[in-house]
Amino acid sequence: MCLLIFAHQVSPDYPLLVAANRDEFHARPTTISDFWADYPELLAGQDLLQGGTWMGITRNGRFAAVTNYRDPSRTDEAPRSRGEIPLKYLTGSQSPQDFLYELATMAQDYAGFNVLVSDRNSLWHYTNGDKNDPQRLAPGIYGLSNASLDTPWPKVMLGKAKLLALLKTGAISHNTLADVVSSQHLPGQNIPQAQGLDGTMESVLSPQFIVTDTYGTRSTTTLWFDAGAQTSWQEQSFDAKGVLREVQLKEIIVNKR
Repeated sequence: MCLLIFAHQVSPDYPLLVAANRDEFHARPTTISDFWADYPELLAGQDLLQGGTWMGITRNGRFAAVTNYRDPSRTDEAPRSRGEIPLKYLTGSQSPQDFLYELATMAQDYAGFNVLVSDRNSLWHYTNGDKNDPQRLAPGIYGLSNASLDTPWPKVMLGKAKLLALLKTGAISHNTLADVVSSQHLPGQNIPQAQGLDGTMESVLSPQFIVTDTYGTRSTTTLWFDAGAQTSWQEQSFDAKGVLREVQLKEIIVNKR
């Protein structure tokens, strides 16, 4: 399970605001976000098992993120890793639209996924979990977890409400954005059983911030693009007890070429 709550072209000061949790098995090896030696324009964490990433930005203003799409009818191992999807976009030069339409032609090669891609001018979403085409997103506040965009899971609805309230105050910071996805409250048996979870796992995975010994929220990433040319990115890493272990803060002056 993962969670992204984001505001697209809602605030004139912040064309894009993102608060995101990455949930993963604690044993899966990863690196905290940084600029990559092979791709010095790219700021992202890295999955050391498959070599891809779950979310990243570049010095020329590109953004991408991927979440799993939980589909109990698709359980076979896929030939390609979902982590290569954002990596390919971030290290390439295609427009969001062209990239996603090309991706759609090979979507069956991946297990279920959602992907967001942006070039500062537009933000697009695509999933292979349904038969819809790639979608250019209108200005608004959105939530994305492991189902379709804006599926009204409690964690998604809570995050959208908190981000809306934060935008009304104007008190944007990495700490206030992180709070948008920080709740460990168990909302009860409200997540659709169609997602393939039994009652126990449904409850365990229902909070925004998940804490278990083997699986949980590994990191919280907050970022914004401002109205000028600056992007600010912060990643907080957590251990299996949900204790903060490391913080990485990066600020980028975007090359608008």
